[in-house]
Amino acid sequence: MLQFTFIESDADLVQACARICKHTIIGVDLEADSMHSFKEKICLIQIATCDEAFLVDPFTIDNFSPFVQVLENPDIIKVFHGADFDVRSLDREMGARIENLFDTEIACRFLNVRERGLAALLKDHFDVYVDKKFQKQDWSKRPLKSDMVAYSVGDVAYLIALHDRLVDSLAAMDRLHWAKEECEVLTLVRYEDNHAPPFFKKFKGAGKLDNRSLAVLENLLQVRMDMAEKKDVPLFKIMSNQSLLSMATTRPASAQEMVVKKMLSKRQAQMYGEFCQKAIAGAMALPHHKLPSYPRTVMPRKTPAIMDRIKALKKLREKKSVSLGMEPGFLFNNSTITDLALEKPATMTELDAMDVLRNWQKDALGPAIVDTLARCS
Repeated sequence: MLQFTFIESDADLVQACARICKHTIIGVDLEADSMHSFKEKICLIQIATCDEAFLVDPFTIDNFSPFVQVLENPDIIKVFHGADFDVRSLDREMGARIENLFDTEIACRFLNVRERGLAALLKDHFDVYVDKKFQKQDWSKRPLKSDMVAYSVGDVAYLIALHDRLVDSLAAMDRLHWAKEECEVLTLVRYEDNHAPPFFKKFKGAGKLDNRSLAVLENLLQVRMDMAEKKDVPLFKIMSNQSLLSMATTRPASAQEMVVKKMLSKRQAQMYGEFCQKAIAGAMALPHHKLPSYPRTVMPRKTPAIMDRIKALKKLREKKSVSLGMEPGFLFNNSTITDLALEKPATMTELDAMDVLRNWQKDALGPAIVDTLARCS
């Protein structure tokens, strides 16, 4: 195992970051408690250079600016795996903006790697086995167990070597600049607070509900939010989304009905049934003009000609997916296909002006998209 140092004070962090800054590439990973707490937080920061690792305990650090300066240093490559969560977490807690990020999961998408989990990659490239059970551990508890420490070091110990192998493969396929562009886009994502009302805006399936059912759902979501915050547990440990959706549409009259219709377990009904009943009754009593409405986007009517273009572009996507060895949804999504079908750019200049494709997508697909649309009515 890579030699590591625990960082548990501001002074320790300053010294560690001074050593880290002597390197041009580092591996970075975070452990959080999203499976165990209402408001998730970073519980451990792992940083690896080519010859040592640092485990930063954020619970004992007051000033993270030395680490933020490392993240924002464009001369240091920061290697993450599946960095979306990490980027958002670092933005939320430190306001950090990561420069020169390389995401190994994104790199694998350009290399037609189907098993992209870090455990699978470490097994494939280095014959290293990672026990996935640690992903569900409560990283907020102290002291950390020795096997958790070993896992956390292992999570970053091979990132630099993995980066080097993936970069070689990408360069051989002339796709390194593609991956770098996608990684640069990833650095721009920002944390969004999912605990702010109206809650139904981020609830899958809410857009299909009528206004009354939407009001019931919003009240039930508020109940779940209040209970989760009070108990300091994730929302799913209070009630599932499916339970709330069922109650919003069928509006059970009693806790017993919630149990009989399998919306809640007996234990859930005992703890939350009364609150759910009040939430439903309150929504049912609202006058019509106070009912919430789901925000709608007015879409242009899809004429037969537009539908033909969409069909042609999807066929093109499937064909290019095979020839490029890249998953169809990653090449370009259905929303982009619809935009292209509506606008029907006739030249690469017009396609550029639409600003719906990355540069790598235009390299890989641009001329084919223009040609495909030209053959459509």
